[in-house]
Amino acid sequence: MRKYKWGIIGTGKIAHTFAVALRHCEKAELCAVASRTDEKAKKFAVEFGFKDHYGSYKDFAEKSDAEIVYIATPMASHFEDAMLCLEKGKNVLCEKSLTLNSAQTEKLLAFAKEKGLFFMEAMWMKCRPVYRRIKEWINSGLIGDIEYIKADFSNFIPYDEKDRLFRADCGGGCLLDLGIYPITLTHDLLGMPDEIISSAHMMNGIDMSNSIIFRYSNGAFASMDNGFEIQLRNNAIISGSKGFITLGNWFHCTDEGVLYDRAGKEMEKYVFKDEINGYEYEMEEVHRCLEAGLTESPLVPHGDTIAVMKLMDECRAQWDMKFPNE
Repeated sequence: MRKYKWGIIGTGKIAHTFAVALRHCEKAELCAVASRTDEKAKKFAVEFGFKDHYGSYKDFAEKSDAEIVYIATPMASHFEDAMLCLEKGKNVLCEKSLTLNSAQTEKLLAFAKEKGLFFMEAMWMKCRPVYRRIKEWINSGLIGDIEYIKADFSNFIPYDEKDRLFRADCGGGCLLDLGIYPITLTHDLLGMPDEIISSAHMMNGIDMSNSIIFRYSNGAFASMDNGFEIQLRNNAIISGSKGFITLGNWFHCTDEGVLYDRAGKEMEKYVFKDEINGYEYEMEEVHRCLEAGLTESPLVPHGDTIAVMKLMDECRAQWDMKFPNE
C-alpha cells in the first residue's frame, strides 16, 4: 500500500487534533513537524511519533522529506507558510480560512497550479460523511428548490487579548474563524448571492460578532449569526419547495442529518459516528486526489475557496474591517 509522507507546520491546538487522526491513518507516514522553536517541535514529534522535527519553517521546507504538508499556523501566516512549501515542491493542505483575503488566495492557488502541486483548503466539513449524504439528498431533488438556509456558529469565548482569535495581527475575528462555515454551506448550496446585508460588533479591529444575510434573485435567502460573545446551538436548516433538512448541533461536524417532507414528516435519518475525530475524512480525500493525480479536490475545489473568500471580503468591507498585515 502506497504511503504518503506527511509534515505539519505549527504545533498548536488544531495541529494536535489533526495529528491524533493522522497517526491512525493507514496511508499516512508521519515524516516531519516544524515549530517556531526546536523545543516545541521535538516535543510534538515525540508525542505523535514524527520521524524528524525542525525549529524553523524554512528548514522544514528545505530539508524535510514531507510530500504533503498540513499548515496549522495562525491565519495571518498561512499565505507565507503555504508559499514557502509550494516553492519547495510540497503539496499543501492548509487550514481555513486559507488567507486573509481573496487576492492572497488567488495568488496562492495560481502558484500551486503553476507548480503542478496539489492544494486544498482544509474545509473538513465538505469531506464528512453526513455532509456528503445531505448533498446527495439535495442533488436528487428530495427537498426541491432551496428557499431558505439558517446556519449559525457562535461560541462564548472569554476575551483574551493574547489569544489569536482576538488579535487583528493574527487574522482574528469570528468571520474568518467561525463565519466561514455557514458561508461555505450557503455558497455550496445556493452559489453567489445577489445581495449581502451584514453588520458586526467591532472591538480592537476585529469582529466580535456578526449577522449576515445573503439574498438571491429567485427569492431564496440565507441567515447566519456568528461570534465569540454568545453561545448558540450552532445547528442548521435547509428548507426547500418539497421538504427540508436539519443538521444537528455543531452543524459543520455533526454526526446526524435528517430529511423531512414539507409537512414535517421524517423521511430519512442519516447518522454516522466518526471513526477517529472527524479529521480523517479530509486526509482520505487528500490521498484519493494524490492517487488520482489531481491537483485540486472535487469536494473542495479552488473556485469555491476563492468565492467564499470574496464573500468574506465584502462583509469586511461593509464593516470597514482591515487587517494590519494584509
